[in-house]
Amino acid sequence: MRILVGNHIDPSIRARGDMRAWTQRLFWFARPGDLLILCCGPDTAFVDYALAHTGVKREELTVLTAPAGAWGDRLFDPASLTVPAFVEQVRAALGPAGAGAVSEVFALWPSAAVARLADALGVADRFAGAAFFGQGGGEIGNNKANFRALAAAAGVPILPGRICRSRAEAIEATGALLETSASGAVVVKQAHNGAGVGNQLLVRDPEMAVDHVGARHLHHLAPGVAGVAAYWEERWPWASGEGRWPVVIEEFAPGADAVYSEHYAADAGTRATEMGRLLYVGRRLSHQVVPLTGVTEPVRAALLEGGARLAQAYWSMGYRGHLSADALVLPGGRVVFTEVNAQVSGSLHIYQSIAHGIVDVTAEPARQVCEYHVPPTWAVPGFAAFLAALDELGLTYDPATRTGVIVSMPALPLEAGAPAQFVFCIAYDPAEGHAGAFDRLDEQFAAMPVGTYDASQHIGTGAASFSS
Repeated sequence: MRILVGNHIDPSIRARGDMRAWTQRLFWFARPGDLLILCCGPDTAFVDYALAHTGVKREELTVLTAPAGAWGDRLFDPASLTVPAFVEQVRAALGPAGAGAVSEVFALWPSAAVARLADALGVADRFAGAAFFGQGGGEIGNNKANFRALAAAAGVPILPGRICRSRAEAIEATGALLETSASGAVVVKQAHNGAGVGNQLLVRDPEMAVDHVGARHLHHLAPGVAGVAAYWEERWPWASGEGRWPVVIEEFAPGADAVYSEHYAADAGTRATEMGRLLYVGRRLSHQVVPLTGVTEPVRAALLEGGARLAQAYWSMGYRGHLSADALVLPGGRVVFTEVNAQVSGSLHIYQSIAHGIVDVTAEPARQVCEYHVPPTWAVPGFAAFLAALDELGLTYDPATRTGVIVSMPALPLEAGAPAQFVFCIAYDPAEGHAGAFDRLDEQFAAMPVGTYDASQHIGTGAASFSS
């Protein structure tokens, strides 16, 4: 039996909203006999759907809901994991064998609270990296400022940049980088955020192409030092989390290709698991593709080598588990690394469970898998409506051809009456591509013209706005 915890980044590090749907991707990792812990009762339709693909029977799993805390059932309250009554509930679910029945503790986020739960159950030795995570290692390993220091120590190439811990330092560093940057632009990064949501581009050329970039926010700098100072006067609290975290400022690399190299850090060492590509539309993460194709062998080798060196660096400081080394392939072919996600990333279920476990992308004929985020221009009422549309369009996944759409998480509206926000995978023949299937769904669900939503917001509403 394994204990699987469907948590997300601890709210003490970064505040999140409704994570009920996103954390239910835990079911893609479930095996017969596993015990799953969630922040809410799972969506029954999605659970039945996912398990029908993996072959695991519902009765082979035990699912527990942690006590509601400060965020109700929308988000895990880490403290809820060690409420004495809940610890006893978990212990009872282990059965007569107790701790001896547990082979592994697996968590989407390496929280100190999970380490405390494992310790309370007497299975801390089965939560790899428990000592490190119990002392706040999850924050250490996922801090973008720490990444730059570790990458520099490991000799892994990164973009020119600085770590800033004050508004004055940020003003000085921004000015210096703008002077030396060939693009005349920089990227500001929050220490803790993902999918480009915590990134802001500072540009002086309003004609610069930025649609493909992973930076949800965009700011057109006023001329001179005054423009830089005015920006930081307004944005330092946002960038630093009200002064809690350092801020990363990096040179902007236009025209770069976003890729990643994933690895697993076990007690015995590290190993590579997969490489893939990230694509952004309107500066929002649009879709990602596995396995990685369309790069030269030198690029592939550099991505693998740099990712392996970073994995070893994180392993050396005590990190255990899955991690993703994100990188850019610059127009000239040079590979530079931008961050490490020392957690179960949003890519693991795509390649491990769906691409390899269900589609079997290594078999013949060749297949690839692309996962799309539902665009902000779509209005999908819910899970049942999306599945019905797949049937109507002939896009439901077909095991015989190993092509079609697999919905990756519940399609739950975040607010009453709002469109559902979710992700879905398209398995396809690389010779045909995935655009055709996506375009048919776009025609079915697109309800808002492109450019009528604010690119910096999670859900597209209101008039277009491309600066903040």
